[in-house]
Amino acid sequence: MNYLGSKVRLSEFIFNVISNSVDQKLSDCSFFDLFAGTGAVGNFFHNKVKSIGYNDREYYSYTLNSAFYSEVLEGQYQSMLDELNQLEGLEGFIFHEYSESGTAGRLYFSANNGKKIDAMRLHIEQLFQCSEINEDFYILLIATLLVAADKIANIASVYCAYLKKLKKTATFTIELNPIKRAVRLIEYKVHKDDSNMLIKNIKGDILYLDPPYNAREYGSYYHLLNTISIYDTKFKPKGKTGIRSYETSRFCLKKEADKALLEILNIADFKHIFLSYNNEGFISSSRIKEMMTDLGYYKCSSIKYPRFKSDRNNLKSYTEESLHHLIKY
Repeated sequence: MNYLGSKVRLSEFIFNVISNSVDQKLSDCSFFDLFAGTGAVGNFFHNKVKSIGYNDREYYSYTLNSAFYSEVLEGQYQSMLDELNQLEGLEGFIFHEYSESGTAGRLYFSANNGKKIDAMRLHIEQLFQCSEINEDFYILLIATLLVAADKIANIASVYCAYLKKLKKTATFTIELNPIKRAVRLIEYKVHKDDSNMLIKNIKGDILYLDPPYNAREYGSYYHLLNTISIYDTKFKPKGKTGIRSYETSRFCLKKEADKALLEILNIADFKHIFLSYNNEGFISSSRIKEMMTDLGYYKCSSIKYPRFKSDRNNLKSYTEESLHHLIKY
């Protein structure tokens, strides 16, 4: 998925830094990703560590990260996807609120794709409610629908706005294809909690932090993925973009970000803490160094990489990502 702040391109860099910094075999370590997003980092580490945890309060994230560990057999999975792909579309909630020709006039999907998404999502719900599929299969199918819907969404990159006309990829018919899953099953746990609250109740060897860096709210930027995931069709979409209510992250508030990070660093019961943060975030690298140095041994590694492609107005062509490392006393 084309995800804001995704660490897919940086996963190798993050792995190399962590594996060279931790004073024991990764295969003997627990790993926890406190701001997991689509799970890029956790998924990269899952077959290299003893156990793993994910957390993100956005429901689409919980769905995607849970689905990664689904134990549904490939044959059953593909057979169900074939069944869903063959469904006739219907004029449901996504069609009316977020699609071409819908009553709300929001152009997130073509009329055909809006109808297909409704038909698929309703069928998945009916299968689960009638106990024809278990919760594991249910979550896997919803995650598969999210990935497929994202590919044909009529957006530049995020869901805080839609394009005025259908782009080429938005005219393609949605098709569900198998999504990538874990190559081996290990002990894992997926949470959907506030990070500053959850940190009080978890502990382990390696904690990875990748909080929001600025005012971009993921609850706003990816609201439609939450809506498709939850499919609570009685809620009333708000405004031009049909947004749903969301709670503002403290990390997205300039006056709160510093305090929120310091709370996590102080409370965290992990030997190694790694923080991804770029040079354009609310908290400066010098301030992060100051926080971590007060709590233990500090080290930092950095890498430059191309910007998120939707940010075309800034003259710089790259950004600098730092991976701050704290070994707590």
